[in-house]
Amino acid sequence: MSRRHPLLADRTAGVLLHPTSLPAIDGAVGIGDLGPTARQFTEWVAAAGLQRWQVLPIGPVGDGDSPYSALSSFAIEPMLVSIADLAEDGYLPDSAVQCSGEDEKADNRGRAGWRRARKWKRPRLESAFKTFCTRRGTLGIRGRNYVDFEVRQAGWLRAWCRYAAGQAQTMRACAECERDPNYHAFLQFILDRQWGRLRRHASERGVHLIGDIPIFCAPDSADVESRPELFRLDRAGRPTMLTGVPPPSEPDEEMSKVWGATAVEEGQLWGHPHYKWAAHRKEGWAWWQDRVRTTLERFDLARIDHFVGFHNLYEIPRNATDLRAGHWRRTPGAELLASLTGVIGPLPFIAEDLGDRVEPVNRLRDQFGIIGMRSLQLAFFGTPSADAELPHNHPRECVVYPGGHDNDTVVGWYRSIKAQTRRRFIDYAGPSAASDPAGAMIRLAFTSPAGTAIVQMQDLLRLGKGARMNHPGDPKGNWCWRMRRDDTTSKLAKSIKTLAASSERVV
Repeated sequence: MSRRHPLLADRTAGVLLHPTSLPAIDGAVGIGDLGPTARQFTEWVAAAGLQRWQVLPIGPVGDGDSPYSALSSFAIEPMLVSIADLAEDGYLPDSAVQCSGEDEKADNRGRAGWRRARKWKRPRLESAFKTFCTRRGTLGIRGRNYVDFEVRQAGWLRAWCRYAAGQAQTMRACAECERDPNYHAFLQFILDRQWGRLRRHASERGVHLIGDIPIFCAPDSADVESRPELFRLDRAGRPTMLTGVPPPSEPDEEMSKVWGATAVEEGQLWGHPHYKWAAHRKEGWAWWQDRVRTTLERFDLARIDHFVGFHNLYEIPRNATDLRAGHWRRTPGAELLASLTGVIGPLPFIAEDLGDRVEPVNRLRDQFGIIGMRSLQLAFFGTPSADAELPHNHPRECVVYPGGHDNDTVVGWYRSIKAQTRRRFIDYAGPSAASDPAGAMIRLAFTSPAGTAIVQMQDLLRLGKGARMNHPGDPKGNWCWRMRRDDTTSKLAKSIKTLAASSERVV
């Protein structure tokens, strides 16, 4: 068995919040960004006695704005650029940070606005790029910082820039500079600088960042376009087999409350191409190694989405009309993880293994010193599999969540479950759970034997179903919850720190 990464050994607590959900502070119009709003949040996290900040994947989003269908496994979403930080670095005048009163009101309504973000940021990014192209010194196009960045990210940067510029060529309402690969390289350079500043700011306050690695690549991504030989495609470049999961043999009404009725009862067609594993093996797993290295340049730890895929994956023929027409196929996950261990040492990974804890997956996870997950929303159904999620059954080597981005908030979950499940929850958590279910869930997570407890920001704020981040199986209305400016109060931080201290999660 491989050694466990040291950051997985501490007893800690943290928060789950995607950067796009950060509040509108200093020019973060439409969505949150990597500037002052993110740095202020890390200060609040530290004040709350928390040591982990977990985010969703940060790659460039496509249609639907899903971070799990990113257009690159390496690049960062351009709209996360902080206009305030661009002005501070001299790429823009200070006045560029100012926004309209209408934007200020819209940005404090609890919903992200991707369209507004793009409309407001694009002309400012174009102006910053023009400054970059004529600027002398280390932060200009010929400066040492930019040249070093190009060398360091040579494995993926130019392929992404060609792809992004090519995508812009197909858009009518597109600025001329967006058709220039150098513009997209500039954005990634700025994002790299801003992310590095955020990570240093967090580290100085004892906060470690947890990233998220989706196991698959979108069919229209730069990854598939630039490296088609690594994917199972036909001669026209279309996937021959698609990713997804079959419907259960016996639909479970209670599980539908947690994951969404469509996802549970009908299965899911995700639509990604499958990997050509023989090609990855032939190149010595280099693409995967580069992908993980890039992730760990930005994060201290990483969640591996759909970890069961390192044991087997469900393959659905492209033209199938029924998800049951697919089949499970073994994957060489042990070889891949061994290669990663050889390159980076102990793996700083958290396996998303909810519902997939069959013995072969458990052995694979444990073999490489990876820890798993537990979800408290799955714990009160009165079945053997649900009992494993109850806190007294948690192993030390796991991360416990009241719920995640694919689940309802705890308040929304509590209001939707059957009376019998609600009674089990109250009997276990105590009578106060009836009036404050989110508070009870947070307390159960923090007092669990699990080494790490992570709570969604929505649950710390006791928000209802309207704050849910994603409804699996429903393509609309997702990924758009956003904090308000006054949500991160010192009173809330103090109450969280008190609980963290009493449960011995303050390092």
